[in-house]
Amino acid sequence: MMQVAVGFSVVGSVLAAAVPAFLRDFHASRLAEPVSGLARIGKASIAYGEAHGGELPGPAPMTPAQVPRGVLMIEAPGTWDHPTWKALGFEPVANGAPHAFSFAYDRHGAELMAHAHGDLDGDGNLSTFELRGRTDGRTVTVEPGLTVLSEVE
Repeated sequence: MMQVAVGFSVVGSVLAAAVPAFLRDFHASRLAEPVSGLARIGKASIAYGEAHGGELPGPAPMTPAQVPRGVLMIEAPGTWDHPTWKALGFEPVANGAPHAFSFAYDRHGAELMAHAHGDLDGDGNLSTFELRGRTDGRTVTVEPGLTVLSEVE
């Protein structure tokens, strides 16, 4: 009987240590998509500006148009064929792999804002990640960091 109690104690200790770390790492891995996606959009915007005399590409609508709600999504071929996504060479994940966020690219004069929206738990509340930048007509710059609203909603 003592061996069973010790066994339960050891298993309980391992679970108490492992489960919170697993959940933290799981959420962090799911949040890598918007962070890395917006970082790639920022770098691509700078490269586009260098190649086009400081210009920014035009806006791109929320893609996919419907934010995935609690599921990973695989789009139909051509979903990312908008001219802006093509000019930036952007898709959220490689080779049409499933993803959990929608992305958009807005341009207002010299200002740009790229944003990612997701609903990881499917409750209808969105996580929002925003990247901002601007052009001075010669060079495109991107502000450091992201604005994050309801990170894990």
